[in-house]
Amino acid sequence: MSSSKADASVEVPPFLRVHKDGTLERIAGTQVVPSGFDPQTGVLSKDKVFKPETGLSVRLYRLDKESSGHQKLPIVIYFHGGAFCVSSVFDPDYHKSLNTLVAEANIILIAVNYRLAPEHPLPTAYEDCWAGLKCLNSQVEGNYDVEPWLKEKGDFERVYLVGDGAGANIAHHLAMRALNNSDFNLIKLAGIGLVNPYFWGEKPIGVEVTDPIRKAMVDKWWNFVYPCDKGCDDLLINPFVDGAPSFANLACHKILVIVAEKDILRDRGKLYYEKLVNSEWKGTAEIFEIEGEDHVFHIFDPDCQKAKSLIKRLASFINQ
Repeated sequence: MSSSKADASVEVPPFLRVHKDGTLERIAGTQVVPSGFDPQTGVLSKDKVFKPETGLSVRLYRLDKESSGHQKLPIVIYFHGGAFCVSSVFDPDYHKSLNTLVAEANIILIAVNYRLAPEHPLPTAYEDCWAGLKCLNSQVEGNYDVEPWLKEKGDFERVYLVGDGAGANIAHHLAMRALNNSDFNLIKLAGIGLVNPYFWGEKPIGVEVTDPIRKAMVDKWWNFVYPCDKGCDDLLINPFVDGAPSFANLACHKILVIVAEKDILRDRGKLYYEKLVNSEWKGTAEIFEIEGEDHVFHIFDPDCQKAKSLIKRLASFINQ
């Protein structure tokens, strides 16, 4: 199959293109790496299918030799980014980054491999991730194929939802849905960590006003994965519009928002924090800005000092 732009009917840079014959070509996020032991971090990972009828799976991580004795460990449910249309939990960059986070924080991490648009239109990704939470809840009951790592070491009173980009968007919406929900009644959602969260809107704000090229690019991302009458003011991508559910419905007591100075999504992350602290939500919110860096730089360059600082800040949040 030719990858020429001339053969494409739809370009969604830098992620994918749709060819005139209808075939989809992903340009980014297609590499995969197996689970297993990582000698650099001492982290062990394994893959597990949790919903055979759809093939939904997770990649679980833990330190191979953790030093907590009989102490239970926080459980982090992680949702990867990629604008809802690229990447996976098997991506080498994500795998390395999550190994690093697990080693730093000493946690059990479950990365949900949700299905991607456009083959699986939104809100499929949200429903897949919700299914992952339901599965975790069922682990407490023992009514599902019980995962030994969770049974032995998981602290179901300290569950965190963490994600970057689109994954951060998912974490927010699932935290809104979890309050007083019977699907989520046996575990306690302690907090959510939103790294470079993917929120957007029709009307430009902040740096978007002076950067119409990148504004149009992000507009295209959303309109491709979720074409609808409301466009970028749909509640899934814009939780700030009139009529959006109150942040008081968030089912956790602490939230960390991490933004990057050069990220076109930066001002949406800042707006989220501002709306949060001025809402009726009773929890504690923190915001942390990384200077001089762009969107999810820590995934692509995990060994740089600023990426290490980001991981340390996230680990500290989880263990507070």
